[in-house]
Amino acid sequence: MNVQSTNPIRDAYRRDGFYFPCRAMSEEQTAGYRARLEAFERANGGPLKSAMRTDVHLLFTWADELVRNDRILDAVEKVIGPNILCWITNFFIKEPGDGNFVSWHQDATYWGLEPHDQVLTAWLALSEASVESGAMKFLPGSHLSGLHDHADTFAKDNLLSRGQEIQLQVDEAQAADIVLKAGEFSLHHVLTAHGSHPNVTDDRRIGLAIRYIPTTVRQTKLRDTAVLVRGVDDYGHFDLINGPDADMSEQALATHRDANERLVKALLGDTDEKQLRD
Repeated sequence: MNVQSTNPIRDAYRRDGFYFPCRAMSEEQTAGYRARLEAFERANGGPLKSAMRTDVHLLFTWADELVRNDRILDAVEKVIGPNILCWITNFFIKEPGDGNFVSWHQDATYWGLEPHDQVLTAWLALSEASVESGAMKFLPGSHLSGLHDHADTFAKDNLLSRGQEIQLQVDEAQAADIVLKAGEFSLHHVLTAHGSHPNVTDDRRIGLAIRYIPTTVRQTKLRDTAVLVRGVDDYGHFDLINGPDADMSEQALATHRDANERLVKALLGDTDEKQLRD
């Protein structure tokens, strides 16, 4: 007799290294969050600069709401358990025709988080992520072969901080297109090889990558920060910080600055910080 799994999200995630699509909220609710992002951008002269695209949940109350979204956390809990930290967030925004892309890579390359198999990304679409707009592509099962060597390119249009590229021949014909509607999200393993092409549509492709870890995970490079978003922390591996008390408040800016300084040290090490793009 076939027994149906009670946890299909975890089963697919363990088998393929990813799971999609899941719905976090309605398209109408998603449009509201996008409007708040774009209202700030209009008031401040254009798209978010790179420093503000990282750890946006420490700057804006609406982004803090997103990392605490119950539907996202319910799916994450099915994979890594009930005690959950949000380590960092990253906006990956592709403007129409800007040529920006993400090279094939594994997230774990420079992060310093151990063990690898407990680190997960929820990628939330605030606009449609279609093949034409540059949706992510995942290589199924690639998380099972361990961490591969990467080369830093610092390529101009690469959205990754170091332009890192996996030193592995990737057959894109074998890749899965992670097409998402606005308000949907995917989950992927820190060792899953993935990348994406430029946006050739007339709308922005806006995705928020939320990096979740259980409280058992350690940062091996330095003393790092994280936000407890569900459960309890009985381990104390991270300095626990709070979300913003108001958008861009003094508290928010100070917390964001400290978290980003630690992140730069963890990701870049002795690499020249000036090679990071604005």
